Amino acid sequence: MLNSKMKTILIVDDTPENIDVLDELLHDEYQIKAATSGKRAIKIAQTTKPDIILLDIMMPEMDGYEVCRQLKADEKTASIPIIFVTAKSEDEDETKGLELGAVDYITKPFSPSIVLARIHTHLSLKNIMDHLEELVDSRTKELALTQDATILCLASLAETRDNETGRHILRTQHYLLALAKHLKKIDKYKNSLDDETIIRWYKSAPLHDVGKVGVPDYILLKPSHLTESEFNTMKGHARLGKEAIESVTEMLGDNSFLNSAAEIAYTHHEKWDGTGYPRQLKGDDIPLSGRLMAVADVYDALVCKRCYKAPFSHEYAKDYLLQGKGTHFDPDIIDAFLVLEDTFQEIAAKYPD
Repeated sequence: MLNSKMKTILIVDDTPENIDVLDELLHDEYQIKAATSGKRAIKIAQTTKPDIILLDIMMPEMDGYEVCRQLKADEKTASIPIIFVTAKSEDEDETKGLELGAVDYITKPFSPSIVLARIHTHLSLKNIMDHLEELVDSRTKELALTQDATILCLASLAETRDNETGRHILRTQHYLLALAKHLKKIDKYKNSLDDETIIRWYKSAPLHDVGKVGVPDYILLKPSHLTESEFNTMKGHARLGKEAIESVTEMLGDNSFLNSAAEIAYTHHEKWDGTGYPRQLKGDDIPLSGRLMAVADVYDALVCKRCYKAPFSHEYAKDYLLQGKGTHFDPDIIDAFLVLEDTFQEIAAKYPD
């Protein structure tokens, strides 16, 4: 019965006698797997992922160099240490093997103690590297969770001043994500939209109204139409949000995530025809993130209850968005909304106030 705690070594050599020699040397301390061809070695490595591979170079059909190249090109096997064990002893042979990604090169005939020592060394190094990667992954995940929690905390602080919009940030975040993913499939946006950008916008979206913290309650919670003066004060939340986020950027340095958050906060009330605020940007001069947020924000404001209105139906909101196509809203985004209207209704149902 195999010991699950023992490290596994894959020995690759087209000569069975050579495999037997290494097996005799190693089997007391390691689990041994063997392959007599490069093709078979790759299959074993992909399915069982040994801890280290001892690889001969001179084999028919596929030599050791090609085996190494293919293993290093495959994400599943790229991290497995490879030691060439071969009769090819020229310097250029060793150089080629190391350049392909092997960690060591042992020439035949070899000293058993050297083979054992080098295997032990490279397995120890692999353990250290694996542990470091785990620590980095853990720390990265911890930082990402902390960032996400902080964003939602700040966004909720702004939104919950109006207790009727507590889950507005979740709905608009998912509306934006759905729209962006759809646009990515369109040729016009393939070069400007990638997964990293979309996720950054998705995570930034909850801060779109953080500037509301600077709007007085008597305006923010007013149950009737705002006066012109009050509306001008309300419009200031776009600028306040941008400035608040940028003040953090000044402390932490340039940050693509914070830049996206500031951009969305500042531009999500601009209109396609240039009649929006705060800068009356027009058409493609409005950042795509802001144009996406505009549709998500308005749709949610329409279908949800507010202190100044009852909720409207999805059909009413749909008609409103269609009427604003090419004036208030980017036509491409409205077309995307029409494809995704069932998705919008599902998101609204999933995150009710």
